[in-house]
Amino acid sequence: MKIAFHGVNAATFRPDIETYLTGSHNISLLSNELSEAGEQQIFMDAEVIIGTALSKSHPIPKGARLYQVAGAGYDGIDFTRVPSDCYLCNCFGHEQAITEYVMAAVLTKYIPLVDADTKLRQGNWQYMAGRSDGLRRECSGNSIGLLGYGHIGKALARRAKAFGMEVHVANRSYVMPDENVDYYHPLSKLDSFWGTIDVLVVALPLTEATAGLVGKKAFTAMRPDSLIINVGRGQVIEENALYEALKAKEIGGAVIDTWYVYPQDKTKAPYPGNLPFHKLNNIIITPHMSGWTWGTIHRRQQVMAENIRRLAEGEVLLNIVLGDER
Repeated sequence: MKIAFHGVNAATFRPDIETYLTGSHNISLLSNELSEAGEQQIFMDAEVIIGTALSKSHPIPKGARLYQVAGAGYDGIDFTRVPSDCYLCNCFGHEQAITEYVMAAVLTKYIPLVDADTKLRQGNWQYMAGRSDGLRRECSGNSIGLLGYGHIGKALARRAKAFGMEVHVANRSYVMPDENVDYYHPLSKLDSFWGTIDVLVVALPLTEATAGLVGKKAFTAMRPDSLIINVGRGQVIEENALYEALKAKEIGGAVIDTWYVYPQDKTKAPYPGNLPFHKLNNIIITPHMSGWTWGTIHRRQQVMAENIRRLAEGEVLLNIVLGDER
């Protein structure tokens, strides 16, 4: 089968893919721009394309039977460019990594390791046991709000429960009775959600319905010492509202991993927002790294290989986003 890994992101899944594949395949690596000699033809002839972007700047992959998105989000795919007889599938496998990132972020709110280290290096024993000025809160007994309850949300609920946290979920569809969920809030009634949580985790995809969902109204309702964490998509949180809430210390802080501005090529390294988030002292900024681990790579490779096997043998594919229903 002709398989094309399209773009820098997809290329990270190429090494050792044969470990998971069965049968004989012709595998190609293609640049983001398809600007090298012969790349566009390889792209159009490929039976399987693994990538993250398909737009008007790319030729229509007429030979494709499967476009395998190399991740969960498919907002970079123009559905009109997917051939009518081609399946579009995504893959997950990032929940483990992202939940570890989120819990590390949560723990920074309650366990001041860095500040304690900094102070002690200066001879300041503020956090020493027995001193009232060093007392701190624990995770246990505090509440975490999960905005979105898909793969990431479910994995986070289990881990938050293990830390003794109260779990609130806000989700489009009703969450069936779940031992890890204490309270459910429909997206139509978020007013009852914002003010009840100590930590808000945004884990929603970007759609017309979710763009700007977390805005000024949410920050006004949130507790003044609350922490917001975004591992979904940047634009789900309204950028100006987030910046102003942090600048005015309206909320306790933020840990943001998904952004409003991204590098367009290797030569440019922009700041991650249209506003100077990097100058604020109550935010931790990271470069969209929460799910990027070797474990994620290997789990996704297994799904990619399984879908290629199923395609070859005429079986139902995994994680179909677009398929026979068209």
